[in-house]
Amino acid sequence: MSAPDASDPAPTGGQDHRPGTEQAGRPGTGQYPGQNLGTILSILQRYRRVAMVGLSANPNRPSYFAATYLRDYGYELYPVNPAYTGQEILRSTVYASLADVPGPLEVVDIFRKPEDVPPIVDEAIRLGAKVIWMQLGVIHHEARQKALDAGLEVVMDRCMKIEHARFHGGLNFAGIRTNLVTARKPRMHLLP
Repeated sequence: MSAPDASDPAPTGGQDHRPGTEQAGRPGTGQYPGQNLGTILSILQRYRRVAMVGLSANPNRPSYFAATYLRDYGYELYPVNPAYTGQEILRSTVYASLADVPGPLEVVDIFRKPEDVPPIVDEAIRLGAKVIWMQLGVIHHEARQKALDAGLEVVMDRCMKIEHARFHGGLNFAGIRTNLVTARKPRMHLLP
């Protein structure tokens, strides 16, 4: 057996080792060029329309929890999931594909397995999306690079809900260190 090449990703136990799908040590801990807190905050402030690919109708799924949070903070959600086409999730009509979402695409938030990412990115590029956001544990380097080459901003291996809460005081209440110091209190919303 030969020694690993320095360009090969470090082996990680029990994870997918196909090209493009390498995983960080723990979800949300990977560092990627151009992905920093300033970039993430800028995206969260500039864009309000979020197409959530893979949003589940199951309230116990992370995608549902993230969607509830984002909706409560004023984001326009467009669920994309062929399994629920025409139904409603969180009072929003579910679409079969990104092409079916009305109006311009801003953020395409991906809750799918890494191997499902490339065709989603291809469709987002074709439709003029501004941002590809891959959720915690969703890592695909080639799809990321393709989106960057097409002029899109990309966030990978991060949760929109968690990143929004980091900047709006929601994480420190749970005892999570956010590396931000602020005296602002978070906005609290009650469901109508």
